[in-house]
Amino acid sequence: MNDFMENTDTELFDCISGFHRYTFGSCACIVFASESLCEITGYCRSDFLSDNCDMYERIVHPDDVESYRSFLQQLSIKQQTLSIEYRIVCKDKTVKFVKDTMTSKMSADGCLSGVSVLADITELKAENSELRFLNDNVPCGFLKCTCEKIPKITYFNEQMIGIVRFPNENEGEIDYRELYSDNIYLMIPMDERPKFAQFLERAENEDTPVSGEISVVRCDGSAAVLYVWVKKAASDEGLEEYQIMCMDITEPYRNRKIGEIERYVSALSDVYDKIFEYDFSNRTVKYIYGNETDIFGKIQNVPMQLEDATKQWLRGSVIARDIDRVEEFFAQVLSGKFKSDGNKPPLIRYKAVSSSGAVKSYMGIFLKIDDSVSYYCLKCVSDVIDDDDLRSENISLKNINQDMQELVMSFTEGLMAFELNGNRVRPLYVSDNVCNFFGYSQQQWLELTRHSVELDEFVSQSGVRYEDFKALIERGEGEFLYTDTATGTRCRIKAICSQKSAQNSSLRYVMLYNLDAASDGNNADEAGNVYIRTFGYFDVFVGGRPIAFRNKKSKELLALLVDRRGGFISSEDAISFLWEDEPVNSVTLARYRKVALRLKNILEEYGITDIMESVDGKRRIVPEKVRCDLYDYLSGLHEHASLFKGSYLTNYSWGEMTLGELMNRE
Repeated sequence: MNDFMENTDTELFDCISGFHRYTFGSCACIVFASESLCEITGYCRSDFLSDNCDMYERIVHPDDVESYRSFLQQLSIKQQTLSIEYRIVCKDKTVKFVKDTMTSKMSADGCLSGVSVLADITELKAENSELRFLNDNVPCGFLKCTCEKIPKITYFNEQMIGIVRFPNENEGEIDYRELYSDNIYLMIPMDERPKFAQFLERAENEDTPVSGEISVVRCDGSAAVLYVWVKKAASDEGLEEYQIMCMDITEPYRNRKIGEIERYVSALSDVYDKIFEYDFSNRTVKYIYGNETDIFGKIQNVPMQLEDATKQWLRGSVIARDIDRVEEFFAQVLSGKFKSDGNKPPLIRYKAVSSSGAVKSYMGIFLKIDDSVSYYCLKCVSDVIDDDDLRSENISLKNINQDMQELVMSFTEGLMAFELNGNRVRPLYVSDNVCNFFGYSQQQWLELTRHSVELDEFVSQSGVRYEDFKALIERGEGEFLYTDTATGTRCRIKAICSQKSAQNSSLRYVMLYNLDAASDGNNADEAGNVYIRTFGYFDVFVGGRPIAFRNKKSKELLALLVDRRGGFISSEDAISFLWEDEPVNSVTLARYRKVALRLKNILEEYGITDIMESVDGKRRIVPEKVRCDLYDYLSGLHEHASLFKGSYLTNYSWGEMTLGELMNRE
């Protein structure tokens, strides 16, 4: 004991927090105690020094003695470094939390000794205790994430883990906590991500916390609504981070939503005859409003299988002439492929047999309630002009406001009404988009309604020849090209004009149909939006910009699918390429599922999930959805013959087999 003190600069060790030294013999004994240890405990050096017992153990809290003894026992077995936290009772009877870090070493005489550093962590424990109290008693989740473009989560509290519903990690299964930690956006639905990004951007620029509602996707696939507070702050290491407090308001939000929906349905019921609720997430439909005595009355509020119920209803009521068109309309809406113009909801008119047995005209419209639910609202509009009869029908001027509203809702582009006396015209009514066709602003059009003008003057700003418009009035229909002033694009428009009635009324109507919008999107080059380069290094471009893959294996998986040229690849085959030296087992299967999920997420971010198809765990690229230099070259067309220059998927060794095939084609 004295030898150590005599050969050591004790002032040096006095500067190390709680420094002391043990020898391990028949028992652990302290042979040196620093002044720093004395300051922490309130005892003097001589109180700790002994040749035959551990004097320090006397101040260890009685409840922690066993763990302290076990700690020393482990250190006395071999050379190692261990740490432990426990409580000590100081000379003044106060209790402190300490962290004891000890290293055991073999001395020259073959005996083990231990060198210990003791840190007072009482204040830190008090803070953690308060934090645990908040975690346990305040219903708020808390997380921290980096300020990168794709923020990484660095901390979850227990409440947040419960809100997100992280499952227990089992071997061979996806570690959702690790997955979400790589990218906070994975817990945010696609349509909510821009909103959340704005929260982060505002937190970046504002001193006060930014707050608002945001939807999240839990690990079990269910949806939750959180009220979040986002603030930019400095981490314990001095780095910038986002600190986010979250309150789960899913149930209050749903209750509030139910109340709003009930009021909404009540308002809709004043306008529409029947209302159906289409739940696309559960694939069900139910009749929620209408006449209880009609054919749907007995099944009101009963969920039915979406596709089958819709098909049976339509085929049981819609007349034969309209059935194909109506079924195609519903097929597009139910599959999410309906192409609407701007923010217009999907709308259709058709004729069907009513509950009384009479054939009537109906107008149906899908109104979106949220991401998964829409209402299909149906109204009998037999009193409104049918487009087939437009050229011979006349509407009384006193009913113009009511009838115009119905008509404008019924057609793609819009409608105008005007009085025609000889060669002079006075506009009466126009929908907003028709103003663009004639080249007038709303204010200019309002001025026109106050007096009549010559027909050639009226059409002079439209870009349509006077002769062509005159022919439209005489023949009843025509096609025109014009520049849409709102978008600056050239549009192809079909116009239908009502003809003079038997009563020689001067009231006429012109309806406009956008023929380009009605062409089922054939003008859009969907495949041209995604270009894949395989000759040389593998890369994928969306709209001319490369995808920034954050995970190398997910990029390699996509390359593998491209190499298969539309053929499915199983999980086992993919693993044999992605991890050539590892067997297929539960661990590699879990790893592969994580890679596949990351690939799916990155494709979602760029809005191109349709280029990959997954069936029963097998995946493939959909060649029709992409442009690819390999596919172009293999097409044999002359213009693509020079694409291949001797290199293929340079990133990946397994591409050599296809490379050999390409070389043999030369």
